[in-house]
Amino acid sequence: MRIALGVEYDGVGFSGWQRQQDRPTVQQAIETALAAVACEPIAAVCAGRTDAGVHATCQVLHFDTAAARPLHAWVRGANAHLPAGVAVLWAQPVADDFHARFSATARHYRYLLVNRPVRPALNAGRLGWFHLPLDLEAMRAAARLLLGRHDFSAFRSAECQARSPVREVHRIDVDRVGDIIGFSLEANAFLHHMVRNIVGALVYVGKGRHTPGWVAEILASRDRARAAPTFAPDGLYLTGVAYESRWQLPCGERPVPGWPR
Repeated sequence: MRIALGVEYDGVGFSGWQRQQDRPTVQQAIETALAAVACEPIAAVCAGRTDAGVHATCQVLHFDTAAARPLHAWVRGANAHLPAGVAVLWAQPVADDFHARFSATARHYRYLLVNRPVRPALNAGRLGWFHLPLDLEAMRAAARLLLGRHDFSAFRSAECQARSPVREVHRIDVDRVGDIIGFSLEANAFLHHMVRNIVGALVYVGKGRHTPGWVAEILASRDRARAAPTFAPDGLYLTGVAYESRWQLPCGERPVPGWPR
C-alpha cells in the first residue's frame, strides 16, 4: 500500500530534509516515527528536498508499507514518535503510480524578510533579515522579468543535481506588512538554492545596487558568478505542493503562521 502524507516542520535544528549519517534530518525523524507505527522499516520520498534551516508548512511525501493501519494511526501514531519541530498533518492512501516528487505540478515557497536596522530576536532562525531600506516597486519590477520558462543556471547552486536548469516560474509576489517583506514564489519546480538566490538578487535591486533590468541580464548570462550571494535559509518556507485533482490530496498552499498573506 502507498500512503501520502502532509507534514510541517521547523527547520531549526535539522540539517535539511535528506537523511545523513551523522546529523539530524527531517527524513530521518519521519522514517523513524513511521517505522515505529508500521513495525517495519519505512523509506519516505518527499516532493522537494529542503536545505538545513528551511521550514515547511506543507511538505508532501509518500511511502510504501505492508502494514494495515487506520489513517489516523499514521497521523497520531507518527506524531507521538516525532520531535516537537515536526508534525504529520494528514494521511491519504494513493495509487501505486503516485509519486510525491514526479506527480507534483507546482511548488510554492515563501521567504519572509525582516527589513529594519535591528536583527530579529524572537523569530531568529524563522525570519530572514536585511538592515537597509528596500524599494518594493523596484523588486516587483525585477521579479516580473523572471516569470515564464527560462534557463535558471545563474540562480542554481554548484551542487545542484537537476538534469536540466530550465524551470517555469508562474508567480513571484513581493508584499510588505509592517517591517516584514514577503516573497511568494510558485514554479513547476525549483533548482537547488534557486529561491534563495532569487531573493538575494531582488534584495540587491531593492537596496539600489542594481536596476531591475540587471536581473534579466543575469538570467540571460546563465552565469552564477555574476549574480548576488545566496540568501540565508532562515526565512524560507515550503508552503505547498500542487497535484492533479485526481489524486484528491488535501495539500493546498498553507500560510506561514503570523503572516497574513
